[in-house]
Amino acid sequence: MKITTRSRYGTRLMVELALRWGGPPVQLGGIAKQGDLPVKYLEQLIIPLKRGGLIKSTRGPSGGYSLAYPPERITIWDIVKELEGTEGVAPCVADPMSCTKSRECPTRDVWTKVARAIEEQLTSIALSDLL
Repeated sequence: MKITTRSRYGTRLMVELALRWGGPPVQLGGIAKQGDLPVKYLEQLIIPLKRGGLIKSTRGPSGGYSLAYPPERITIWDIVKELEGTEGVAPCVADPMSCTKSRECPTRDVWTKVARAIEEQLTSIALSDLL
């Protein structure tokens, strides 16, 4: 699994929201400025994070974004999964039918173990651990 800019910036976005947990909703412009992140990119990241139930939005003049759950309940894996998907390090790990050689492939077990290790590590880290 490649950890792209989407996951890196998305995690930074979520950390900024975690720092403000319990307060009023935060506008993206403020998050972008504080985290030195491009606002246009954050606008793209908000969509899957909101769809995945990790972020909630509030409309209106004092609206913005906030975490849907306390920082200790959201893991880095939750964020990466929403932003990158769960395909893993090789397509055959998530979907054995994607490769005709999947059943007899001598390397598939390696990629499955690597994908599991990544998921286990990222699941073990909550947003609150980064604060």
